[in-house]
Amino acid sequence: MNYDQFGIAHTTEAELCDLLYINPDLDISKFLVQDPFTFNNAVDALHLDYKKLVLYLNFAAIQPGLTPEEFDAQQQSKWHMPDEYKQMDIAEWILAQCSTEAELQRCGQELLLYQERDLFPLLCYLKYLVDTMREHNVVWGVGRGSSVASFVLYKMGVHRINSLYYDLDPEEFLK
Repeated sequence: MNYDQFGIAHTTEAELCDLLYINPDLDISKFLVQDPFTFNNAVDALHLDYKKLVLYLNFAAIQPGLTPEEFDAQQQSKWHMPDEYKQMDIAEWILAQCSTEAELQRCGQELLLYQERDLFPLLCYLKYLVDTMREHNVVWGVGRGSSVASFVLYKMGVHRINSLYYDLDPEEFLK
């Protein structure tokens, strides 16, 4: 499987054949393929009840000169969340959740790392997601992977692992 500069996975016909040899029941309609036309034409010509393959479109070819950063910004602008979340001062909200000087220091340190990586829109979305899940009584896990190293995510309710208590390095998550 190949990934383009935007992180979108696509596969070749040969790779897809190899995957089918390993798992004949694989739902190949879930794959983005560079050349699906031969397969899709055969499905039509033979009147088969198979799902068709999806064409992989390279975004750089569609929009020449688009950088991965511009692509990310374009995709983030399409996130579905209320304007109140898009425009909230997430740093101020997170700092208001802190009850000790140590928590303030840790959140401040992490917020600088999030800001360096231009991840404040992501934090706003996560706030919206957590609020929505709580409102609808959706249960989610206690924490997963390196995200538990982020005290900011803990304060937001994304996970339940107090990384300050366990002295986890936020750089483990924000590499």
